Amino acid sequence: MAGGNPITGATEEWNAGINLGAWYTGGNLNSSRYRGGSAGSQTSALYFGGSNPTPTTETELYNGTAWAEVNDLNVNRKDNGGAGTNNTAALAFGGENPSIVAIANTESWNGLSWTEVNDLNTGREAAGSAGSQTSALYFGGLSAPLVANTESWNGTSWTEVNDLNTARRSLGGCGADNTSALAFGGLIPPAISALTESWNGTSWTEVNDINVARSSLAGAGIQTLALAFGGQTPTTVANTESWNGTNWTNENDLNLARSSPGSAGSQTSALAFGGFAPSIPGVTAATEEWNGTGSITRTITSTTE
Repeated sequence: MAGGNPITGATEEWNAGINLGAWYTGGNLNSSRYRGGSAGSQTSALYFGGSNPTPTTETELYNGTAWAEVNDLNVNRKDNGGAGTNNTAALAFGGENPSIVAIANTESWNGLSWTEVNDLNTGREAAGSAGSQTSALYFGGLSAPLVANTESWNGTSWTEVNDLNTARRSLGGCGADNTSALAFGGLIPPAISALTESWNGTSWTEVNDINVARSSLAGAGIQTLALAFGGQTPTTVANTESWNGTNWTNENDLNLARSSPGSAGSQTSALAFGGFAPSIPGVTAATEEWNGTGSITRTITSTTE
C-alpha cells in the first residue's frame, strides 16, 4: 500500500493478573447452625457443635457434594474450637454449654465416633484454632475475662505456651499444625480488631493487619497462605481476603454475608458453611466453595499483513 501506515491484523492482549477467585454454591447442611467447630478440606470436611438456638452435639460430614449426619459429640457446645485435615480425623475442644460458660472438654474423632480425651488447661470459648487431630493450637477466647492464652496439643495432652500479644475473642485462625499458625481479627470489647499475629512454634509476632477489621470471621489455609471470610464489622459482611505470608489482599465476596460460619480447606480451595445471615434472616445451612484459581494466563498468536 502506497503512503500511510500498513494495514495489520495483529492482536494484542493485556494480562493484568486479574484474580479469578470466586465462591460457588455447595450442598446445604442438614441442620442450620452457627458458632460450631470445623475441620478438613473442601472435599472432606466435618462440622460439629454449634447453636440454633441452643448448643448442640450434632456432627455432619461433607464429601465434596453433600452433608451427612453422623455420630454426635459427647458434650453439647457452641463457640468451640476444631482441628483436622479431613473428615476421618478431627479434634473438638473448648466452647460453651448450657451448664458451664467455658468448658475445657476435648474430644477426638476417628471417622465413626467421638472419644473424650485430655482437657484443656483453661476452659474457654470463642477462641481461634489451627492444626490437626494430633498437632493443634488454641488461642485467645473468653474465660470469664478475655484471655490471650495459647495451648498446644501433641496428640495426648495440652500444654500452655506463650500467649498472644493481644487478648481477644471471636477471632479467625488457621494453620497446618502446632508449630505454625495465624490469628486474625477478633473482638476486644467494644473495639473490633484488624490485628494479625503469626505463630512460629514458640511465640506470636504481630504482622500486617487484615484490610477490614471484623470479629466472628472464619479462616482457612496455613500460616503463609491463608483465607479470611465473613464476620461482623459490626455489620455482617461477605468480605474475603487472602494472605500471602506478608500482606492481605481483597478478594471476591461470599455470595451470602454471614458471621460465625464453619470453615475448611486451603487458600485456593476452601469451604464456608452455616453461620448467621441477616439477609435470610437467621441461621443458615448454606455452603459455599471457594475456587481461588489465581491469574489469567493465555498465549496469543498474532498475524500481520
